[in-house]
Amino acid sequence: MIMSVRINGQRANLLVDTGSNQIILDAAAAASFGIKPSQGSLGYVRFTQVNGQELPVGFAQNLTAGSMSFGSLLVALRNSNYRGAGDGHVDGVLGLDLFTRHKAVINCRTKLVFLKIDQARQINLSPVAAAEKFTRVPLRRERNGALTVPCAIHGRPARLLVDTGSFITIFHEGFLKSVGIPVEATRVSAHFTRGTARKISAGQINDLKIGDFKTPPAKFGVTALPNFTLVQGGAGICGILGMDTLYNYHAIIDFDGMNLFLK
Repeated sequence: MIMSVRINGQRANLLVDTGSNQIILDAAAAASFGIKPSQGSLGYVRFTQVNGQELPVGFAQNLTAGSMSFGSLLVALRNSNYRGAGDGHVDGVLGLDLFTRHKAVINCRTKLVFLKIDQARQINLSPVAAAEKFTRVPLRRERNGALTVPCAIHGRPARLLVDTGSFITIFHEGFLKSVGIPVEATRVSAHFTRGTARKISAGQINDLKIGDFKTPPAKFGVTALPNFTLVQGGAGICGILGMDTLYNYHAIIDFDGMNLFLK
């Protein structure tokens, strides 16, 4: 899910990424927009920590999307090669700090993002979603800012990281084996931030529940998730809820009411 924006007046494509706490730009792309690492009062480059990495911070004078202006923003800079769907090049990611600040509603099926202008006006989506046969699942921000939802497999409770920046839903191999679900090898591999790569297996899950929403039996990706993914503010993370599942079940992420709606 890629959003077309303008950064310092220049066009850019940013991935809508609820798995990131903040806006992160590819360092080379940021330089082309006139953004470079900011220096503090003593001349030192400012840094921020992202998934255990120390990344330099830059200053974007202006960021706009459609008719919405976000003004000036601090952004993290990372040397990476983001890629969107197909041949679409991506210059970075839009993270949770922006979505929570503007009480965004993200429709993963229609790929539309709604941003609130009047912060004092609260919109209750629950009655509308219930009338359309959606199931409400409460969202939670962990201590480190990660966005998670409750889940259960074979009745064993855990939590899933809600990550629109992940193209597939993927479970931690150790968790699935602990509940007795066998996995089979595939030729697929996945790449995580910090350059971590993992081979992907597949596992058949017949009784996955996300909150009170029961998913049909299906095969899901399985791998040994990196520790920085599993450690999310003390929550027991068993996997990543990615865009394939969010799209298939018409997911709506509501940052005002802190709910995930699935159908």
